[in-house]
Amino acid sequence: MLNLTGKNALVTGIANNRSIAWGIAQQLHKAGANLGITYLADEKGRHERKVAELVEPLNPSLYLPCNVQDDAEIQTTFDTIRDKWGKLDILIHCLAFAGKDELSGDFSNTSRKGFTQALEISAYSLVQLSAAAKPLMTEGGSILTLTYLGGVRVVPNYNVMGIAKAALEMNVRYLAAELGPQNIRVNGISSGPIRTLASSAVGGILDMIHHVEKIAPLRRTVTQIEVGNTAAFLCSDLASGITGQIVYVDAGYEIMGM
Repeated sequence: MLNLTGKNALVTGIANNRSIAWGIAQQLHKAGANLGITYLADEKGRHERKVAELVEPLNPSLYLPCNVQDDAEIQTTFDTIRDKWGKLDILIHCLAFAGKDELSGDFSNTSRKGFTQALEISAYSLVQLSAAAKPLMTEGGSILTLTYLGGVRVVPNYNVMGIAKAALEMNVRYLAAELGPQNIRVNGISSGPIRTLASSAVGGILDMIHHVEKIAPLRRTVTQIEVGNTAAFLCSDLASGITGQIVYVDAGYEIMGM
């Protein structure tokens, strides 16, 4: 039986009720995990209040700002986890960003700033957070990130985010090799396209979703809860022998040639 009772889980990347991170947080809570939630602070505090209201039914015991472009804020986040929880068992990395101008048109027009920003937020942040989590995972643990097929195949308008996801997937493998001796497992879920705040920036996202619905073996795309179910499994003892893997949750679309 899937049971995460007694496990402390930090979930990043919840923006609204369409976020894949939200689906993951719900299923971790359902399995009994004690949740910590991070948010990206803004000057007026609107995002903080919006996410706080959304996650209230999950009764998170920690609610913390964490901007992965701010080393001091990352340190404060994990210092608080150490002080309040003592240990961390699960880290959910659901962070990705690329400027809208970088997600349409010719890939060769990607700006230096846009390329660097996409790689920093979408890929390097997993390295940062894993390094901060490592000393707190004293009883082993599970680190999980979200990727997409655009990291291994060309997807129209995905552009620089495809490069970032390719880097992210190699991060999974290198981190799994490094952290395995400490019984820390690192995996990724490659989800089918879901209409989220982040994906809405990708040109033609609805066309992508409709295409998957026509081609995927299950003739549909997937839901946040389906991704959340897989995440809960990968973070549980039922998946104790799985690390360094990218698990596709995409209604089977990845297997199709045409």
